[in-house]
Amino acid sequence: MPIYNPPLRDMQFVMHELLKVTDDLKTLPKYADLDADTANAVLEEGGKFAAEVIFPLNVTGDTEGCKLDTATHEVTTPTGFKAAYAKYVEGGWPGLSGDPEFGGQGLPLVLNQCLYEMMNSANQAWTMYPGLTHGAYAALHTHGTDEQKATYLRKMTTGEWTGTMCLTEPHCGTDLGLMRTKAEPQPDGSYRLTGNKIFISAGEHDMTGNIIHLVLARLPDAPPGIKGVSLFIVPKFRVNQDGSLGERNGIYCGGLEHKMGIHGNATAQIVLDGAYGTLVGQPNKGMQGMFVMMNAARLGVGNQSLGLTEVAYQNALAYAKDRIQMRSLSGPKAKDKPADPIIVHPDVRKMLLTARAYAEGGRALAMFCSVLLDKAHHHTDEKVRKDSDEMLSLLTPIVKAFLTDNGHISTNACMQVFGGHGYIKEWGMEQFVRDNRINMIYEGTNTIQSLDLLGRKVLSNNGATLQKFGKLVGQLVAEEGVNEKMAEFINPLAYLGDQMTKFTTEIGFKGFQNPDEVGAAAVDYLRVAGHLVFGYFWARMAQVALREIAAGNTDPFYLAKVQTARFYFAKLFPETASLMRTARAGSKVLMDTDAVFA
Repeated sequence: MPIYNPPLRDMQFVMHELLKVTDDLKTLPKYADLDADTANAVLEEGGKFAAEVIFPLNVTGDTEGCKLDTATHEVTTPTGFKAAYAKYVEGGWPGLSGDPEFGGQGLPLVLNQCLYEMMNSANQAWTMYPGLTHGAYAALHTHGTDEQKATYLRKMTTGEWTGTMCLTEPHCGTDLGLMRTKAEPQPDGSYRLTGNKIFISAGEHDMTGNIIHLVLARLPDAPPGIKGVSLFIVPKFRVNQDGSLGERNGIYCGGLEHKMGIHGNATAQIVLDGAYGTLVGQPNKGMQGMFVMMNAARLGVGNQSLGLTEVAYQNALAYAKDRIQMRSLSGPKAKDKPADPIIVHPDVRKMLLTARAYAEGGRALAMFCSVLLDKAHHHTDEKVRKDSDEMLSLLTPIVKAFLTDNGHISTNACMQVFGGHGYIKEWGMEQFVRDNRINMIYEGTNTIQSLDLLGRKVLSNNGATLQKFGKLVGQLVAEEGVNEKMAEFINPLAYLGDQMTKFTTEIGFKGFQNPDEVGAAAVDYLRVAGHLVFGYFWARMAQVALREIAAGNTDPFYLAKVQTARFYFAKLFPETASLMRTARAGSKVLMDTDAVFA
């Protein structure tokens, strides 16, 4: 059976020593009373819930899956899931960072980020049930009417009800402009929706009394394409004036997808048969609400892979210390045993260090983005709000794509550490690989994230936002450029920072002449940008650790941090050179291939 221990020490390091979150957020009136002890207590209790309540359900949930009653369209979740959700609600976790006006605790988003990382490590399939609610909540909080907020937000905040995002359809995938679901206006101002949706995570279940679906659909006079999409609230049960549940609505689960992983989550085919709904925002402006949901989901999906990277690493490390096989190439290390633990072998260490470097780098980036999100929403200075939102917009596709690609690399590497045992279900490693694989696909595939980054976030403003991140890199380089102990971190980072401007300009110029050049370069480009961002945070983490060591701190945590940073820059960061070369190879070798596909 797998193991999991919440990485509280590293979370505290990033929060208090690297980002100094409590000091930073105290400048926001909303968090004026925040202190490190409160943050640490929340993390500790959240870790207990993840490790003790939902982690023991991960393997059984994967084995049992969800069951659909085709007569009633009701879905039963795996054994223990519903009881665990009741404990989750009882502990007040759904509203951790929610608006106090609607029953939330109003704590910083970074604490919710850490809670969800731990829950994703423990049980991604279970965590998706409450997790999908956050995107629906955010869309309603931003675009809902006062009546809609009063009707739905409190019970979504407290966890009494969950939410979903009903976006795609069988024929359109991510191209939502092709959707066919219709919404017919009614005399009372409501709408009747008819159509089919697929791949709806947590779309039907038995864990809450009601499910609030946010559905994209077309009005009868809607213009074609994405400009003709509207957003609607469609509850599983209609809600009476007094807040009680009324009649069953005409929205139901027509089938469950049979999937590679996340078996414990109900990925539903949703049928709308004249379902009652109310409009969110303006007609034909549904993409505004959709992007609120999608951006929240994209950060959340990156967090899913972060969680799986961490738990896969922990299990692979424990196995590598215990499993004996062959002798070290440099001579026996465990002379009292017939063979050495496999952790003495260089390539085993490489696989372990890869997962660790990607987990700790991803954690720093994810927590940084959470702070940006709070600043974008709550800072008193309009310029800070705007700058934070702009930076978050740049980093969101990197969080989604780079962290999930790294999760794929890491979970596979950690399974490899187990050798043949990793391929066997009882060890739990193959489940981490299977569960992670969807993260590279949904909420916009990683190729779409790459096109978003290069086309919309970088080239559309001539790299202005990227240059703002470059200034952060430049400040660190200026601060540590003459420090010999930081040279192995600063020099490669500075070099890539300089190369990035030239690289971006070159791709942009070629794309101006031929748009396919952007498509050909985008995936490689995002990965280069991801390493630039990770390199910045790894250099900063090394900086903090080296200062502690220089001050006489003998905590081995800091030496481990430096050693992991050293590995990252020596073995993973150099990937950028080959990526830039392949990106510059252009589109011709891809597009001038008709004979291949004839």
